[in-house]
Amino acid sequence: MATSPPFPTYPPGPEGLVLRHPHWWQRRWVRYGALITLLALSGLVILAMVRRQTGTEGFVVGLGLAMLPVPWLIAAFRWLDRVEPGPWRNLVFAFAWGACAAALIAIVANSFATKWIATATADPASANTLGATVIAPIVEESAKAAAVLLVFLFRRRDFTGIVDGVVIAGITATGFAFTENILYLGTAFGTDQLTGDRGIASVTAATFFVRIVMSPFAHPLFTTLTGLGFGVAALSAERQRARRVLLPICGLLLAMSMHAFWNGSSTFGEFGFFAVYGAFMMPVFGLLTWLAIWTRQRELRTVREELPAYVLAGWLGPAEPFALGSMGARGTARDYARHHHGRAAARAVAQYEAYATSLAFLRRRGRQGKAGADFVVRERELLDELWKRRDVARPALEYAARASIPAPVHWAPQFGYPAVPYPAYNPYRS
Repeated sequence: MATSPPFPTYPPGPEGLVLRHPHWWQRRWVRYGALITLLALSGLVILAMVRRQTGTEGFVVGLGLAMLPVPWLIAAFRWLDRVEPGPWRNLVFAFAWGACAAALIAIVANSFATKWIATATADPASANTLGATVIAPIVEESAKAAAVLLVFLFRRRDFTGIVDGVVIAGITATGFAFTENILYLGTAFGTDQLTGDRGIASVTAATFFVRIVMSPFAHPLFTTLTGLGFGVAALSAERQRARRVLLPICGLLLAMSMHAFWNGSSTFGEFGFFAVYGAFMMPVFGLLTWLAIWTRQRELRTVREELPAYVLAGWLGPAEPFALGSMGARGTARDYARHHHGRAAARAVAQYEAYATSLAFLRRRGRQGKAGADFVVRERELLDELWKRRDVARPALEYAARASIPAPVHWAPQFGYPAVPYPAYNPYRS
């Protein structure tokens, strides 16, 4: 296990200085500023467009009703992501992209395409059907997939597998559905204001039932297929370039197809929507939910299998692989640290757990020959982060391991677990 820093990537100049000056557009604050500006402008434009179409009162009603499923969906994806939690900035970006940029692209492109088809064919009814079943799935899924692609390309360290792809795709689609629901519910409320309908018989109630009660997961379900493609691509070796390109494209095509099938259910007769919902949407939803939970359990098993190598080297305590491979023990460790040392200690333990999980995944990719060129650097960074927090995290994890095992555990000496105090920190241990 190499832990020494690698040689410089760029040849050093005079007096050992590295002669590399990034261009102004490569600076982090420039990229962040441009991204924030783009999302903010998209948000303002989409806000004005939706408010113009629904009216102020309809916008307020639509906003209130569209908010209802958002916390539940985000909580579900965060639960799935608890093994190796991704940074909040990625999730905020994904939601903002879906709610602002992707929604704006979809509204403008769908409207333009539908009007063009209606003008060219002189058949507005067919144009609306074609727009809903063909144009909308292509445009909307492509716009949402752009967020997954950006995280995949520019936040590669945070995008390491299937769960990351599912979470980023799901959060992006949740933001998109939020904006779309405001538009649909606000428009329905405006229609009811004109017709005087109230209660269960109103268009607002029907729209709320279909979009919020029955299918709040529809958009996340479609885009999750794209996320799966990117997630499997992230597990591939860098030399497998064709696979890393084709898998996300296949996932996107599946998302478009499923979206088109769902949108076209209204053309299958009076009960077409319910038939597609029961015979297709729910089974696919159940299958993908099972796959996500199975992948989460597989990640925990990876932690238990890979971290003992670092126990042998003295970086981790003997009980830590077991504790870090159990979500219950992880929670117990954080509670222990919070009770004895306060919230800052609990945060340190949570960070320790996340870094240790990343280390286990990195080692698994390295053993499979799928690690990138920065394997040594990344391993050293993660080990250093663990060592900084060892004084708080180690006792908490050892306590959690003891509390999670009903009977005393005697560590087998044949596996080499140290029976002496942990060795001093040595940055050049191999």
